[in-house]
Amino acid sequence: MMSPAEHGAGDEDARIGYRYAEQHDPPPPERVSDVALTTFEHVFEVDPRLMERWVLQQQFPNWDSLRIMNSRHDHLEWMHRHFADRVVTGSELLAEVEREAPG
Repeated sequence: MMSPAEHGAGDEDARIGYRYAEQHDPPPPERVSDVALTTFEHVFEVDPRLMERWVLQQQFPNWDSLRIMNSRHDHLEWMHRHFADRVVTGSELLAEVEREAPG
């Protein structure tokens, strides 16, 4: 049987543990626009201060925010397969709005 030292238990870098701040404190947000922030790369969100009045803000562990973000394309693809007759791009919608706008 190996001693804890042989397992690396005495080695500071070899310890595995739960670090609350690492798991629950996202990186500092960076302002992208008047209404949007980004924390993790490619993760954009509405500035929470703009939603406080209507939506109770929840804190997610970092890993869960990243899991949700990384699965968004799979979810969207599933929704398209099950509920969409056709997929419309944002540029198509904007072109339609511009064509219908008066003057």
